[in-house]
Amino acid sequence: MTLLRHNFSLRALAALVAGAIVAQCTPAQAESVVKLPAAAIDPAVSAKRATAVLAGGCFWGVEGVFSNVKGVISVESGYNGGSAATAKYELTHDGKSGHAEAVRIVYDPTQVSYGSLLRILFSVVADPTLKNRQGPDSGTQYRAAIVPLDATQRQVATAYLSQISRGKYFAKPIIVPIEAYKRFYPAETSHQNFMRLNPSNGYIVRWDAPKLAAFKRLYPNMVRAKTAP
Repeated sequence: MTLLRHNFSLRALAALVAGAIVAQCTPAQAESVVKLPAAAIDPAVSAKRATAVLAGGCFWGVEGVFSNVKGVISVESGYNGGSAATAKYELTHDGKSGHAEAVRIVYDPTQVSYGSLLRILFSVVADPTLKNRQGPDSGTQYRAAIVPLDATQRQVATAYLSQISRGKYFAKPIIVPIEAYKRFYPAETSHQNFMRLNPSNGYIVRWDAPKLAAFKRLYPNMVRAKTAP
């Protein structure tokens, strides 16, 4: 079974192997699970289709969770924040590309709001108190970030970060950035639908399957019947 996810040190790889074994022997628990409140500022959108770009560490798990959200039409893993020249998996690991592993979510705003996507992101997918790291992965390419595509999304994002910060749902300060959108570059085919296609992968078992399980446990009314493509 292939356990490698990124360029781990031997120590990190050893921890990952141990973690995968533990995950297979004990009930799955997400590393950081917080049931956050709904966004207080979340204007209704009448359009049937909208797009969101979000980053939350390794895009395998981010895509895997959002593919199971009711109202999500499609999710695509990719890179955001850098140039076309460095929008390649092997060129993002020195932390100098500017890219974050991210996902592009196409969704129906009449079924799931932008604020709800942010609620899910920070409840079960990414810890907003961490800088340039999530789970076992570290580097600027693994930063959590919100990338609004219009003024309304920026308004919702700004208000929601303030809301959950005031609520003190996390022990540490919330530092996740709101970044300007540049261009989203789809990742290689081998990274698309990775969680769904590789459920026994060691990284998925240890780090990402618990996130999906936590989402289904905390927000059962938001789970779609069939995984989005």
